[in-house]
Amino acid sequence: MSPDHLYMLEKAKNYCAYQERCLFDVKSKLDEWQVEETTAIKIIQELEKDGFLNEERYSMAFAIGKMRHNKWGKNKIIYALRQKQVPDLYIQMAINSLDEEEYLHMLKAIISSKKTTEAHSFKEQALLVAYAQQKGFQASLAWKVIRGEI
Repeated sequence: MSPDHLYMLEKAKNYCAYQERCLFDVKSKLDEWQVEETTAIKIIQELEKDGFLNEERYSMAFAIGKMRHNKWGKNKIIYALRQKQVPDLYIQMAINSLDEEEYLHMLKAIISSKKTTEAHSFKEQALLVAYAQQKGFQASLAWKVIRGEI
């Protein structure tokens, strides 16, 4: 590779070292830097070989981070990973790696933060479920939490 290509490789390594990146993010950044396609492919291969780029590791970190920090449910995490063009296998691995107990605790916290009174009408319960769905949680799970089944 020429000195320009080596410079771009180092720049891409620094970009990946800062935080976990997926293939889609790296390709987008290389396009933004106006790197030729053949050079971009070589850079991506080098990043994968050196461990700077790993889709499985990215999807795991993304799922855990979004659940813990953004309070996202599984549906929203799946959608966001699909937007990043992460393979479905890695998406399922990331979703399955989430701690169910922590996930339920997060859902209960989200629902209890919106509760206004003890006695809820069906309309108020439906609004709570809609809010949970907006955060990416499954409606059936939200109904179980509201009814006290979980």
